[in-house]
Amino acid sequence: MGRVTAQSTETALTTPGTPVHAADSPDAPWWRHAVIYQVYPRSWADADGDGIGDLPGITARLPYLGDLGVDAVWLSPFYVSPMNDAGYDVADYRDIDPRFGSLADADAMLARAHELGLKVLVDLVPNHTSSEHEWFRAALAAGPGSPERERYVFRDGRGPNGDEPPNNWPSVFGGRGWTRVTEADGTPGQWYLHIFDVTQPDLNWENPEVREELESVIRFWCDRGVDGFRVDVAHGLVKAPGLPDWHGAVGLYDEVVTEEGPESGDGTVLDHNGTGAAPMWDQDGVHDVYRSWRRVLDSYGSPDRILCAEAWVKPEERLARYVRPDEMHQAFNFDFLETPWYAKDLAAVIESSLRSNDAVGAPTTWVLSNHDVVRHASRLGLDQSGPRPNGISADDVQPDAELGLRRARAATALMLALPGGAYVYQGEELGLPEHTTMPHEVRQDPTYHHTKGEVTGRDGCRVPIPWVHDAPSLGFGPGDDPWLPQPEAYADLAVDRQEGVEGSTLELYRTLLRLRRELGLGTRGLARDAMTAGDVVAFRSTPADGGDALLVVTNTGARAVPLPEGEVLVSSGPLEDGALPTDTTAWLRVTAG
Repeated sequence: MGRVTAQSTETALTTPGTPVHAADSPDAPWWRHAVIYQVYPRSWADADGDGIGDLPGITARLPYLGDLGVDAVWLSPFYVSPMNDAGYDVADYRDIDPRFGSLADADAMLARAHELGLKVLVDLVPNHTSSEHEWFRAALAAGPGSPERERYVFRDGRGPNGDEPPNNWPSVFGGRGWTRVTEADGTPGQWYLHIFDVTQPDLNWENPEVREELESVIRFWCDRGVDGFRVDVAHGLVKAPGLPDWHGAVGLYDEVVTEEGPESGDGTVLDHNGTGAAPMWDQDGVHDVYRSWRRVLDSYGSPDRILCAEAWVKPEERLARYVRPDEMHQAFNFDFLETPWYAKDLAAVIESSLRSNDAVGAPTTWVLSNHDVVRHASRLGLDQSGPRPNGISADDVQPDAELGLRRARAATALMLALPGGAYVYQGEELGLPEHTTMPHEVRQDPTYHHTKGEVTGRDGCRVPIPWVHDAPSLGFGPGDDPWLPQPEAYADLAVDRQEGVEGSTLELYRTLLRLRRELGLGTRGLARDAMTAGDVVAFRSTPADGGDALLVVTNTGARAVPLPEGEVLVSSGPLEDGALPTDTTAWLRVTAG
């Protein structure tokens, strides 16, 4: 995805003091202002010592999240899966993979989270199943023209003998987006679509049976007590009629893949520019799906069960369609995540995000890291003028760790002052960097393997997190051989090294989250402050009752900036004689007006 340009920001900003966003009701539904913590189950806590995180490990560590001060937890997939794409290849949506535990363990985890006052969201993967799903096995056995094949996107091949795929679509992970099957009689047969891995066949969302099945899955987990769903590849379910050839790219996560192979790009292929999006993304038919899901969730009454879209869609107005009042509740704000460390760009994306979502009555969500992107403690330590990398290897330019962490702390302090919801990725509260020197032979991301190493992939952000600096696997589990190796730097960043330590990143997050809740920042109004100029971005957060404002100021420049009169509640780094130094954010309580 391309960064916002300086030219666009100059016309996007409001004048100082102009309201950017009106205050929400202080008793707004929880999801309009919640901070949600993402747990990647394989890498959070390993209770049984097999090197892979599990549900009992998550349950045992939930009090940590209560102490951190978040409102909810979102878990990446834990379903039965061959793990060809880390669980995003689901073989059974209604059961737990034995690596993670059992349904009883899931029930215990949900119960404990609710005891601690934490909501729980789970991942829903509706674009595709695993090739080991019973539906796909039945489709292969049933043959062309069967109802079983109609659940997926099977097509005859092109050419005299059907030897060529039905169209030219590539896979996001590299290579063709189609694979030919061998029929039961041993002859070459039809082709099936897989926008991702060859073991992830795309479902046919024109088929009513597919729609009924996923609604049933939603009810299954709601009945067990989950509070919502993060919807994987929410923009990808419906394909353009006729599956036309596409000569652009189909990339996510800022690496684009064309017919010729992977290349670095600015993500404009995902733009909906008025002439039509890529035919595999952001088709209008997805909105009918989400309206039906919203009706299912609304039938459960209060408190609200929610949907959050992982939708890599541009422009922002197009993304806002996913969060209209009768569709999803939230959508990830990837434009904010993608924005480089320039004040004008940050100010512009904050204002435009709020405008777009306010237009449909939806909250804006803010996010800086997740399991698909380079951790922002490393990403912000790189040159900010280029595209965001999909992984960093030992052969690449290495981030400046000190610079990256300083900027990451400042970026988080800015994010958590903003109205709406926010997402925190596991370990970012410890200041964890990307594992940038991971040996290639241990990598598991299919992107790395399908592109023959041309794309490093996402393993570096998925490394098990450190709990105890001198324990086996740094306290991740009782064994010393986690599924991905931890870098040496993680030992000094372990929870036990930061807990109670003034100035540590963990204690900064705890302070920010406590103040955010006490001050009700998630439901406040926002206006641009006159300090926003040059290398400074500043906003005033104002309560609905007109009380004292919170001034949040971020300095992206090289020189310290004088701060106005006010009580400094927290800063992401030490101040310099009352001035805000480079790459630092401060929150000040100031008199209303």
